[in-house]
Amino acid sequence: MRHLLTGIAVTLLLLLNTLVLIGPLMVFALLKLVFQSEMRDNCSAAVMWIAETWCEINKLIFKVCLPTRWEIRGDEGLRGDTSYLVISNHQSWVDIPALVQALNRRTPFFKFFLKKELIWVPFLGLAWWALDYPFMKRYTKAFLARHPELKGKDLEITREACELFKRQPVTVVNYLEGTRFTPAKKAHQASPYRYLLKPKAGGVAFVLAAMGEQLDAVLDVTVVYPGERIPGFWDLISGRVPRVIVDIKTRELDPALWQGDYENDPAFRVYVQDWVNRLWEEKDARIAELRGAIH
Repeated sequence: MRHLLTGIAVTLLLLLNTLVLIGPLMVFALLKLVFQSEMRDNCSAAVMWIAETWCEINKLIFKVCLPTRWEIRGDEGLRGDTSYLVISNHQSWVDIPALVQALNRRTPFFKFFLKKELIWVPFLGLAWWALDYPFMKRYTKAFLARHPELKGKDLEITREACELFKRQPVTVVNYLEGTRFTPAKKAHQASPYRYLLKPKAGGVAFVLAAMGEQLDAVLDVTVVYPGERIPGFWDLISGRVPRVIVDIKTRELDPALWQGDYENDPAFRVYVQDWVNRLWEEKDARIAELRGAIH
C-alpha cells in the first residue's frame, strides 16, 4: 500500500508540474511561429529555460518523495556552453530521468532526433518543435531506387533542421541499440555482449553527418541498475528503485567520423562500425565492472 500511495502522489505532482508549465511553453512556442531571427532565438531560449525548470522540479519531487539514490560519476568538467553527443545504453524508461539527473543544467538541454511525421502529434509536436528537436526524414533504399533524384535529400533536410545549433550549444542523445534491452531481445539477436544489444551504427552516422562539425565531444553514458531486475518507470515513482548509477566518460570526437558517405562508401561504413563496436565492447566491460563493484 505504501508503494501504491507513493506512486499516486508522485504521479499527481509530476502532472501538476506539467500542467503549470505547459501553458508558458506553448505561449513561447506560438511566438516562435511569429517572430524571426534574434527574437525567435530569444523565444527558443525561453522555451529551453521552461523545459529545464520542469526537469529541475521533477528532480526535486523525486528527491523529496522517493528513496532513490542517484550516483553520478565522471560528471566533472561538464559545461553548458559546449555541444555534446550523448551515447547511452538503453534498458528502461527510467533511463530518461537518469539522464535528467546527470545532465540537466549541467549541459545544454538534450535533444533527440525525431521522425518528421511526429511533428503532427497534437501538442507534443509543437512542444518538440519549440524545443528545437531536429526532425529528420529518412528515405528507404527501396524508395531511393524508385526516386534516385532524392538521394541525399533526407540528409540535406536534417542539416537544415540543425542550422539553429550553429548559434547555440546542444546535447544530442542517441541510443545505439535502437530499443530497450531485454534478455529475450539479446537472445533473439545472438548479441555477443553480456549486458547490451547489438549497436546500430547507421543512426549515429546520420547524426554525425548532419551536425558532426557542431559537436565538441562524446559523453559516453552508462546506466546501471543494481539488482537482478531492470526497473520500470512505475517502479521508480512508487519508490521501488533504491539506487541508480550513471557513469559518464567524456571522449574526443574524431572528425574522420563524419567526413565520408556511410550509405555508399563500404570502407567508411566499416570505419564507423568499428568505432561503434569498440565503444560497445568497452561499455559492456564497464557495466560488468560496475555490477561487480556493487556486489
